[in-house]
Amino acid sequence: MAGETDLDTLLRSMQPELQPGEFVFCTLPDEARDLRLAWQMCAEFEPIGQFREAEGLTVIVARSQADEAQLHYTSIFSMITLTVHSSLDAVGFLARITAELAAHQISVNAISAYYHDHLFVPRDRAQNALEILQAIAGQASA
Repeated sequence: MAGETDLDTLLRSMQPELQPGEFVFCTLPDEARDLRLAWQMCAEFEPIGQFREAEGLTVIVARSQADEAQLHYTSIFSMITLTVHSSLDAVGFLARITAELAAHQISVNAISAYYHDHLFVPRDRAQNALEILQAIAGQASA
C-alpha cells in the first residue's frame, strides 16, 4: 500500500503521538566498523534505528540501554511518531513541520521509515513540540 503524498492531507492527518521512554543517539566504538562486530554489539541492546557513516555506526537506543551498555551520548530525546502513512516521495511534509518547530526554537532529528515519520525532540520540549504539531494539524483541517 502506497503512502500519502498530498501535503494538506498529510498535515491534517498526521496525528502525532508521544512515544514512551527516553532515547539517545550514540556512535559505536571504532571496533564496530566491522559490520559483523557492529551487529554483535547491537544484539546486546535493541536499537530502534541505525545509520552507517564514514566515521562510524550511529545507533538510536533507549537511554536505559545506552546506560547499561556504557555508551556515550550528549542529549536525551523524546520520540514523537506522526501516525499518518506518509510516502517516502512526499514533498514538503517534514520541511513544514521542522520549520515550525525551529520557529519555536525546538531542535528536531527526523527519521523517515516506510510507514511513518518519527521526530526526536529534546526531552524537556516534547510536550511543547506535541502541542505545536497538533496545532499544525488543526490549522490544516480548518
